[in-house]
Amino acid sequence: MQQAEDVRTLIEELVLIPSPSGSTTEVISKVEAYFEDLGIRTERLRKGGLLAELPGREKAEQRMMTAHVDTLGAMVKEVKSDGRLKLDLIGGFLYNAVEGEYCEIETAGGERYTGTILMKQTSVHVYDNAGKAERSIDNMEVRIDEKTSSKEETEALGIGPGDFISFDPRVQVLPNGYIKSRHLDDKASVAVLMRLAKEIMEEAIELPYTVQLLISNNEEIGFGGNAGIRPETVEYLAVDMGAMGDGQTTDEHTVSICAKDSGGPYHLGLRKHLVELAEVNSIGYQVDMYPHYGSDATAAVRAGHDVIHGLVGPGIDSSHAYERTHIESLEATYRLLKAYVQSPMRAY
Repeated sequence: MQQAEDVRTLIEELVLIPSPSGSTTEVISKVEAYFEDLGIRTERLRKGGLLAELPGREKAEQRMMTAHVDTLGAMVKEVKSDGRLKLDLIGGFLYNAVEGEYCEIETAGGERYTGTILMKQTSVHVYDNAGKAERSIDNMEVRIDEKTSSKEETEALGIGPGDFISFDPRVQVLPNGYIKSRHLDDKASVAVLMRLAKEIMEEAIELPYTVQLLISNNEEIGFGGNAGIRPETVEYLAVDMGAMGDGQTTDEHTVSICAKDSGGPYHLGLRKHLVELAEVNSIGYQVDMYPHYGSDATAAVRAGHDVIHGLVGPGIDSSHAYERTHIESLEATYRLLKAYVQSPMRAY
């Protein structure tokens, strides 16, 4: 499926653009240019997100689909006396998930420096408690790849509190269809929406309803998808990762349809509609619940928007760490979304 191959290429391009929540201008510009090259009308939101409109026959009632380009990351909390950096995390993850990871520091002045996230007590030749020390804000630090051994020398580089720190995605696309990378949450879904928009425009697919695509940029901190929602929006479908683990049905080879997350159940009627579309079109799917998860759709409903909300997405292993999915899951997600935007709305 050429669309899935194109999605894989887009994922590689997107994950290589640093975009922790709060610093997403570059990646939003990338997506914006892609849409505009297709002749799609776009609009920047004040909070930094992007709206793109796919026209349909019906405009009085519309659909919205969203995926987020912001990722986990960190900020410089403090420049330490030895020139290394104390971290403050952006998003919900554990320090052990980034221990030993290469990173990039972007200063307020625009300079970029590389570094490595390490335990202060990393060396077993020096520290008795190297294996037992707590992975915490007090013990984790960034070793900068510059000649600096004091606070003053690091500050002379232009580095200071509030500078953004992004993680090296280490993306690998394997011949057997697996994709390993940080930030598949949720750039895999963004790539799916981008390629679907391309097919709709280039093939002149007539949609029954206008579809607003919201590329949100604050999902990892909980309020990415609660603005820019047109009053005509009836259905709001978040496209985000399906989380895998013990007790979960989600896998890396089907599309995950979420029944409930930390915000409560998703709309039952829309969920049933999505399941029916998957079955009618012979699309592999799993229905699942994510107890420690909240999507842009959850944020929209919590903000008071009167919408029918749902959540689907590719299955992602080891979420909020070094993630992995398979092209079969991306293809299943793509096919379900294509069927959804061409389907009639139900009187739920």
